[in-house]
Amino acid sequence: MKYYLIAGEASGDLHGSNLMKGLIETDPEARFRFWGGEKMRDAWQQSHSIREEDGLVMDYRQTAVMGISDVLKSLGKISRNLAFCKEDIAQWQPDVVILIDYPGFNLKIARYAKEHGFKVFYYIAPKVWASREGRVRQLKAYVDKLFIIFPFEIPYFTKKGIPFIYKGNPLIDAIDASPALAQSREAFFAAHHLPDCRYVAILAGSRSGEIGRMMPVCMEAADRLAATHKDLHFIVAGAPSRTPDDYQKHIGSRSNVHLVFNDTYGVLKNAECAVINSGTASLEAALIGTPQVVCWSTSKLTYFVGKYVLRILEHIKYISLGNLIVDKLVFKEFIQDDFNPISVSEELQRLMEEPYRSQMLDGYAQIREALGGGGASKAVAQAMQEELKID
Repeated sequence: MKYYLIAGEASGDLHGSNLMKGLIETDPEARFRFWGGEKMRDAWQQSHSIREEDGLVMDYRQTAVMGISDVLKSLGKISRNLAFCKEDIAQWQPDVVILIDYPGFNLKIARYAKEHGFKVFYYIAPKVWASREGRVRQLKAYVDKLFIIFPFEIPYFTKKGIPFIYKGNPLIDAIDASPALAQSREAFFAAHHLPDCRYVAILAGSRSGEIGRMMPVCMEAADRLAATHKDLHFIVAGAPSRTPDDYQKHIGSRSNVHLVFNDTYGVLKNAECAVINSGTASLEAALIGTPQVVCWSTSKLTYFVGKYVLRILEHIKYISLGNLIVDKLVFKEFIQDDFNPISVSEELQRLMEEPYRSQMLDGYAQIREALGGGGASKAVAQAMQEELKID
């Protein structure tokens, strides 16, 4: 069969690549045309049926638009990408269009594909349970089957009447198969030319606004900790879509703060603890086993609107996926004014001490168990095959 996949971010490229590997196992004649990145391209090259017209259409780095201001500046580019994608689907004539997260773009493609007679699967549902609940109508109208990845989504989408399949979370597969977790601590430091020392990981997010809000507070917190822990260093994990300048202007001349790109799992694995911007990275830290504190802040207007939305969505108690999955506060979340150098440095100190660390790791085990173990990517691929056979 012919599969047209669209992923617009680094996480979508990762999960899309694992899904493609599963589809190759279940369908020896699988052909792929896709929007994604290097990981999806590498997976495609393992397929048994490759044609000249197949393969990578556009790298997600060329399509990435983050934040309202970027969207406004890039309306022409987005419009051209949408038009090109629609035309490309029409010419290639896939058996199914598989959309991976990235809802701002993918829901528009879902409508086009459905209205033009193509089968539409949505893998990794838009987080409509947290915001933009109006998108539920679009999912109902334009998606044939939703493939969800969180257990707490089951009652939500059941109530909304959207047909879905849940086979676990593919992040477990991605983490457990990561070469970074098999690498020794010594090899990690050698690979990045770093001193072999105790350190705290800092994951400041991938958007410019997130980095601009996170980094100054994290640097002040680092200075506070360094005053009492002379041997403690800090490693900032650079996001794939950013440049060193995005972080270096905040790091300044600090010799105990290092910047590492393209090895977030390695940074997390070898860190004593981590301060993390809310997002998928917090769940990755939980699955890897790195004690953490999650932090988030935004403009006063956005925060006010967010609080209003969360009052409406009473089922949303936390901002972190790990805490949402087990419906309890496994690790702390510092939001808005609570996110400050004093609170962060004090929490990081606690994360380096027992029994606090062990209690958090016990909570991590519950998160992993709730996600149902490994094999989700292959299970989803098999489920997609079954859905296509029904038709």
